[in-house]
Amino acid sequence: MKRAELEHIIRAACAVANVRDLVVIGSQAVLGPHPGAPPELTVSMEADVFPRDQPDLALQIDGAIGERSLFHETFGYFAHGVDEATAVLPDGWRDRLVPIRNENTGGAVGWCLDVHDLGVAKLVAGREKDIAFVKALLRHALAEPETLRTRARALPQPWPDTVRSRLERSLRHTG
Repeated sequence: MKRAELEHIIRAACAVANVRDLVVIGSQAVLGPHPGAPPELTVSMEADVFPRDQPDLALQIDGAIGERSLFHETFGYFAHGVDEATAVLPDGWRDRLVPIRNENTGGAVGWCLDVHDLGVAKLVAGREKDIAFVKALLRHALAEPETLRTRARALPQPWPDTVRSRLERSLRHTG
């Protein structure tokens, strides 16, 4: 996904839910702090989103512009309406959200996870593709290992030790 495609999703999702603020928590949140992120970080054609102040409206977004929708068939990318519990995030993550607001978002704001919060969420998920994503963040110097360690300590139990272990393994195999 390209930044312009994410901006289009933000505009469309906000219009569907009749809101002005949307949170982007999936991998494509990397496009907030890093609009020109390397292609290996932007392969997904879906953006995991929910309305910032009305997360219950995420189902509307999923139904209207989600997978297999006319929007998806037309543009080749889509929104996946999720809720806050979709990702396990460190304390304070809302204070670090990175806004996307411009002409292409139609005045709506897409609040993207900070890249370190995103990396920690990926380490919590622990799937092979998530670990590869974190390794790519590190390899391209888009995330700092020490900040990831600090954010891991701000996770709810039992996650901090698991995440630190996965991070250390990722650092050893980043090349």
